[in-house]
Amino acid sequence: MYPYFKIDEKIREAGKKAAEMAEPAIKKIDAVTDYNQQKMLAAFIKNRVSESHFAASTGYGYGDRGRETLDRVYADAFGAEDALVRHNFVSGTHALTVALFGVLRPGDTMLSVTGLPYDTLRAVIGLTGDGTGSLKEFGINYGQVDLTPDGKPDYDEIRRRVKPGLKMVYIQRSRGYSLRPSLFVEEIEKIARIAKEKAPDCIVMVDNCYGEFVQAEEPVSRGADLMAGSLIKNPGGGIAPTGGYIAGRGDLVEKCSYRLTTPGTGRELGATLGNNRELFMGAFHAPHVTGEALKTAVFTSALFSVLGYGVTPEYDEPRADIIQAILLRSEKALTAFCRGIQKGAPVDSFVVPEPWDMPGYDCKVIMAAGAFTLGASIDLSADAPLREPYAAWMQGALNYHSGRLGAMLAAQSMADEKIL
Repeated sequence: MYPYFKIDEKIREAGKKAAEMAEPAIKKIDAVTDYNQQKMLAAFIKNRVSESHFAASTGYGYGDRGRETLDRVYADAFGAEDALVRHNFVSGTHALTVALFGVLRPGDTMLSVTGLPYDTLRAVIGLTGDGTGSLKEFGINYGQVDLTPDGKPDYDEIRRRVKPGLKMVYIQRSRGYSLRPSLFVEEIEKIARIAKEKAPDCIVMVDNCYGEFVQAEEPVSRGADLMAGSLIKNPGGGIAPTGGYIAGRGDLVEKCSYRLTTPGTGRELGATLGNNRELFMGAFHAPHVTGEALKTAVFTSALFSVLGYGVTPEYDEPRADIIQAILLRSEKALTAFCRGIQKGAPVDSFVVPEPWDMPGYDCKVIMAAGAFTLGASIDLSADAPLREPYAAWMQGALNYHSGRLGAMLAAQSMADEKIL
């Protein structure tokens, strides 16, 4: 089964058992993938995508038909009124930042109802750093509702804190560097319903990173007004070389476009520079690739459960994003795991990951990412801050076959270090 790799018999047997355990969950993933792939194909057909849409524009990018059609494809696939999809969003955090500054004004309050947001967004809000250029510097207020002890939304506290006049309820769907559960669209819908009951004009915004195409519906089709994410995660299908998106209510997306470029020009400007073909192709592949990443996560969860480690989610739990956390209990085990993931990468497999000080994080971070696109976490990758509980957050895999092998090599790396 593994003619090209050295894998101990103990790990081979654990992998065989894990594959059997994972099979029922994988069948469910395939059903959702089938639905989402049909939805994406329908969006392409409805919007009459043609080769002419792949043509490059330069300069101001006036009249770029491909850019405009790509927006409509994503809007339809997401169940949104409108979308803004651009290669010049440099990251998911950038797309989120454009959305926040696009719709919030001085004196407004942003209420995060899923606890403290992801590390890189804290400086955007003004919670860390010197505040330069942050929402705080622009007079935008921040409030927070913590999650319950079991990591779920505190609906009673949200109901108490949302009052008429509140401008935004902010939801982070994915767990980030925490062990709390990621949010399902049904939970987001419940939060949105509470928010609208208490403050009808409130904007419900979702950081949807890692969650796209995991379920059959997206937050903006179930009550959220706005969501944003990165194209080098799920929705770029492993093909988009960079970029991000904002999707949701048409009037809000329009406001965001004024922040991305300038008031008065908005989405009408922006040369695509030959990126359209890859962005279209990435969108088309996104549902399938997301399914492959989910299968890899399920297998990894089962494998490390068999090997005696704590995992979240469990292999048979429903999933709201592609992230799999493995509780490795020590810095040595965490480092060995990440190095094993790197050894299974098609790119830079010979590189040895080392912890380093990464911008936007408050401690050293180790990252394994032998990706075709630098930093893409839809390619198989694993990363973690070097702090308790020494958990690795693994995500991605362009195909299940190589993703499964990557998990096996991570276990083998730990065995080589005499940890297993």
